Amino acid sequence: MPLALLALAIGAFGIGTTEFVIMGLLPQIAGDYGVSVPTAGLLVTGYALGVVIGAPLMTVLGTRISRKTMLMLLMGLFVVGNLLSAAAPNLPLMLVGRIVTSLAHGAFFGIGSVVAAELVAPDKKAGAIATMFTGLTVANVVGVPLGTYIGQAVGWRTTFVGVAALGLLGLLGIARLVPALPRPEGGHLRGELTAFRNPQVLLAMAMTVLGFGGVFAAITYIAPMMTHVAGYSDGAVTWLLVLFGVGMFLGNLLGGKYADRRLMPLLYGTLGGLALVLALFTLTAHNKIAAAVTILLVGALGFATVPPLQKRVLDQAHGAPTLASAVNIGAFNLGNALAAWLGGLVISAGLGYTAPNWVGALLAAAALVLAVWSAALERRDHRSAGAVAPAARIPVHQ
Repeated sequence: MPLALLALAIGAFGIGTTEFVIMGLLPQIAGDYGVSVPTAGLLVTGYALGVVIGAPLMTVLGTRISRKTMLMLLMGLFVVGNLLSAAAPNLPLMLVGRIVTSLAHGAFFGIGSVVAAELVAPDKKAGAIATMFTGLTVANVVGVPLGTYIGQAVGWRTTFVGVAALGLLGLLGIARLVPALPRPEGGHLRGELTAFRNPQVLLAMAMTVLGFGGVFAAITYIAPMMTHVAGYSDGAVTWLLVLFGVGMFLGNLLGGKYADRRLMPLLYGTLGGLALVLALFTLTAHNKIAAAVTILLVGALGFATVPPLQKRVLDQAHGAPTLASAVNIGAFNLGNALAAWLGGLVISAGLGYTAPNWVGALLAAAALVLAVWSAALERRDHRSAGAVAPAARIPVHQ
């Protein structure tokens, strides 16, 4: 793998850290600003919505410049947003900083996926994408716990300054290591929008929303589930999230290794396995050891879908992949927001803290149905093309 992928992974590490570390620092931030924790939670919601909106917006704005230049600009925006968050004197200004930061998120992973795929041979594209996403998974194992510890020990503002430094390191790495790839011919908005005429692109994005949404239906409410149902202490939740991050890391490696060989069978297995494990989580959540193992499996199966789904979008949007790739990153966050909302509804309905696991299982099962449907449509189109081609060669006698 080329060294350029290391620069992309560093940027992904910084983005992953700033996205998730906020959850561990909400009590400190709420205390400093004199607001409730739910009010401070708007920083999480605002970031997620910023990713959904910013992914296509920033990608469209960057269609007329080289992808390397756009990646550098996005990392610069990321640095500015985190510094603004660190210096914000009140919650509204910090929310602005979080939204500025989030604008870089979707476009960075979307454009970065395209660049990573272009740097390697065709049969190694998913592995290259997975290498970049390794930075995101490692962030959950190292960056988030370390950033939480620093924020609690020294102050949460120091954490965001540190994340800004990571962004600067990623920017310098991209400038130094990523080659100056030429801007593709026809790289304009109209050309990029043509990808969305392909039903397979839309089906892949729907799988992204539902499949990864299934993960977040459970993980969003992992703290009350583990403390009230499994019997863990509040302090143990941090290490359970680290375990989830380890699962993400392993799943990313699995997805990157096999997506280039057997993409659709991999999706069948991971989405089916995810639906089953989430359904079982309603039972295993009552036992500490079983719950910990299940959390590891949810992370592994959930993130094993990321490289194949991202590659599926790139394959189906051939010729105009950049905007579709970025929108698919936004689809991950849309799934997160949708699943968290649905999980909250079933808890509010009095169904208990394990009820979101059933929501996640149903979402993952729906994604599996879409995967089977997508493959069936593809086989039908291939058969139709095969039937038309020979017929076209039959001579017509007058």
